Amino acid sequence: MNTELINDYKNFLNTGKTERECCNAIVQLAEKNGYKNISDVKSLKAGDKVYVTKFGKAIALFNIGSDDIEMGMNILGAHIDSPRLDVKQNPVYEKDFVVYMNTHYYGGIKKYQWVTLPLAIHGVVCKKDGSVVNVNIGEKEDDPVFCISDILPHLAQKQMKESASDFIPGESLDLIIGSSQPSSDENSDSHSKAEKDAAKKNILKLLESTYGITEKDFGSAELEIVPAGKARDLGFDRSLILAYGQDDRSCAYTSARALFESNAGKRTNVCICVDKEEIGSVGATGMASHFFENAVAEVVDRLGDYSELKVRRALNNSNMLSSDVNAAFDPMNGDLYDRANASLLGGGIVFNKYTGSRGKSGASDASPEFIAKLRSVLDNNKVKYQMAELGKVDQGGGGTIAYLAAKYGMYVLDAGVSVLSMHAPWEITAAFDIEEAYKAYKAFLTI
Repeated sequence: MNTELINDYKNFLNTGKTERECCNAIVQLAEKNGYKNISDVKSLKAGDKVYVTKFGKAIALFNIGSDDIEMGMNILGAHIDSPRLDVKQNPVYEKDFVVYMNTHYYGGIKKYQWVTLPLAIHGVVCKKDGSVVNVNIGEKEDDPVFCISDILPHLAQKQMKESASDFIPGESLDLIIGSSQPSSDENSDSHSKAEKDAAKKNILKLLESTYGITEKDFGSAELEIVPAGKARDLGFDRSLILAYGQDDRSCAYTSARALFESNAGKRTNVCICVDKEEIGSVGATGMASHFFENAVAEVVDRLGDYSELKVRRALNNSNMLSSDVNAAFDPMNGDLYDRANASLLGGGIVFNKYTGSRGKSGASDASPEFIAKLRSVLDNNKVKYQMAELGKVDQGGGGTIAYLAAKYGMYVLDAGVSVLSMHAPWEITAAFDIEEAYKAYKAFLTI
């Protein structure tokens, strides 16, 4: 096992539980490896290394090759957002002496998995004076944590008869953030409004005194609720990794590291890490935006002889691995998979020729010529890989950013790490697969 790689990967997961934190961590690693912010660069030549960011939540990194960029690039593309709970803009309320923070879930989750767990709050609060308060509460040993309560089994007869998608309503995923003691008078009707709001006022006072955050500041905040705790080795043999956000940070980290530890040859090497994949790649920081296209245009401009046609050719002539995870075969629920076409934990990096659902809806169907070239490169570099799809036909499905890159006409193939318990608060990967993904991405950059 490459212990250094695995430990660095786990540290990346620990420090990057939001897309902002991931982007910031990648920027720090990039600068240590000689990459410069493109805003500080007036011209580029072969061998130069630059990065472009968008709103601190998406990043594109370029290592310039010796060939004209219009001949195409080798691109590794991942996403750095993960399913979670987001804090609403008017979130704090008190109900019968318990103070809550109102949330809205983000991405595809099983809502019942998020109750009774220790949770942390990460994000930013942007104030009217232009200052930004960085929030990270619940990760240190002496930090408080937060939790969503559930009904005790003794009173859950009705709840247990409801479907799994309904017995924890989305509006019930509210975070407990404090409490107060009722007065000695047990008749709740006798409590004054002031008394009932005392706990909320106390929490807001603590927030203002400790973090400088007022109630109205939540209107310009971006706060995310994530599982509290660090990535851990899983199993007596430590062959597995248990951590939050491995979809898709397992591929984002290994892609970025492969780029940092490679030197561009003839082709320009690129790594992009985008936001919003879990909700359709929308918005200014998602792959469906013009972020990557604009970043390429900035690079072409600094290389000289800019033209829109040159940008289009650079994109059209590129090769890309859509570095995204695949569902690992679950032996406890094997009937959901076509076993011969499922990816296995420890089986190496996974190639998905197509994703989508049912009749390949929403899929990017990769070119067999491109797959054959990749097989040759990986075999020559002794990288273990497997070919798979996500579950049985008509059972479900999933999507990646591949189809959004394919619209430029480039070769694209989904290639990533197998994940067990995908989209759960704690996901499982094999350490071996993390290593093979890193090796595969590094080999791809030599094409």
